[in-house]
Amino acid sequence: MPSEQELPQPPGPEWETVCRVCGYDDGVEPFWEHGWPNEGALCPCCFNEPSVSDISVMGLRNYRGHWLGQGAPWSSPSSRPKDWDILEQVKNIPPEWR
Repeated sequence: MPSEQELPQPPGPEWETVCRVCGYDDGVEPFWEHGWPNEGALCPCCFNEPSVSDISVMGLRNYRGHWLGQGAPWSSPSSRPKDWDILEQVKNIPPEWR
């Protein structure tokens, strides 16, 4: 049996709290942990579920385009900040996921 060091390691940062699709970031709830999706996380802004629409750049670009084309509706409107600015939020998207 291979040791833990010999097992393939998932790519990615230790802790991702930014939604790869819309840039939402509460700084608390991780979407990805140690390169693995947080299965219980759903983005309250675009409703992205880690490992469903955001595992490839093309997949998340398609999801992002659809979400933006619908007018960027919040899946949880009560979570939307009063001073929400979509242009500021999308700046949070890491460059490798744009």
